[in-house]
Amino acid sequence: MAAAHVIEVRDLRVVRGGTVALDDLTLEVEAGTVTGLVGPSGSGKTTLMRAIVGVQRLDRGVVRVLGEEAGRPGLRSRVGYVTQAPSIYGDLTVRENLRYFARILRAGGGRIESVLATTDLDGAADRLVSRLSGGQRARASLATALLNEPPLLVLDEPTVGLDPVLRRDLWASFHELARNSTTLLVSSHVMSEAALCDRILLLRDGRLLAAEPPQQLLARTGAANLDDAFLHLVEEQA
Repeated sequence: MAAAHVIEVRDLRVVRGGTVALDDLTLEVEAGTVTGLVGPSGSGKTTLMRAIVGVQRLDRGVVRVLGEEAGRPGLRSRVGYVTQAPSIYGDLTVRENLRYFARILRAGGGRIESVLATTDLDGAADRLVSRLSGGQRARASLATALLNEPPLLVLDEPTVGLDPVLRRDLWASFHELARNSTTLLVSSHVMSEAALCDRILLLRDGRLLAAEPPQQLLARTGAANLDDAFLHLVEEQA
């Protein structure tokens, strides 16, 4: 794996329930970037993320992360993974969740206040998770993933349910993390969010349609926006 590549996928094929979810996928994710994994529902985004974090059975191909085969024990503390379903305890407050996970991850106590600020949860820190809104619970899950400052963050639809202001602030946080050497792979089905990424991986039906910066994709397709660029690529493929 090239030194600049945090993620490298080669000839990846995954079949789920008799359906090809990913079809001979080859791609890379560069270090220190915010890379968008973009495509409609059912395009294979979550399956690819599961393969990258090492919890998806592969039918063929190779997935390497931070120089190791995906799923190796040594990667557990180096890859932060936030699923669409919040993975925190509803009967604890946000702060209690963070203290618990900080002990597991051996993160410094000062990280708790830092991640609360990053995820804009300062005002909800002492509320039970079960009483938070869906967007707040999603941000609380993200906060736990940030505790030990992993070099790679894999985020599955992290902005779903957030209002425009929080979505804007969260994307600003993503780019700040990237400037501090964290690599982020962020999935979304919203094309407008793809424009906020350094580079996009555009999926449809388990196939990679594009892997390039948004502006480069617009220039190549001659499209006015990313929705039109996606339609151009679909028609071109057909």
